[in-house]
Amino acid sequence: MKISISAQGPNPEALVDPRFGRAAQFLIYDTDTDSYEVLSNAESQDAFQGAGIKAAETISRHGARVLITGHCGPKAFSTLKAAGIEVVTGAEGLSVSQAVDKYRSGQFNAANSSDVRGHWQ
Repeated sequence: MKISISAQGPNPEALVDPRFGRAAQFLIYDTDTDSYEVLSNAESQDAFQGAGIKAAETISRHGARVLITGHCGPKAFSTLKAAGIEVVTGAEGLSVSQAVDKYRSGQFNAANSSDVRGHWQ
C-alpha cells in the first residue's frame, strides 16, 4: 500500500507540511517495499486556485491509498475521497517517518471531512 505524506523536505526526517494543496512536496511511502519516493508539488504551489485538487490528482496518479497531512480543505478532501484515498489530518509537528509510524500503529484516525475552509495558505 502507498501512503502519501505532505512534506516540507525531500526525506523521511523532514517535517510534515501542514498544508496539503500547497505542500512543498509529497513523500510516497510504499509499505510493501519499505521505501520512499519524492514527488514535487511545484505545479500546485504556483497555482492561482485549485491547488488542492491538483495535488490530489498527483498523489492519486502515483497510487496513494492514504494521505497524511496537517490540514485539508473541502475541495481537495472531496477529490481525495472520490479517488478512494483515506485522509488523515493533524500530523503537523511530526517528521514524515514519525507520521507513518503513528499511522501504521493505529494512532491516527481517518478524517470525516475537511478541517479548514478553502484557500488556506
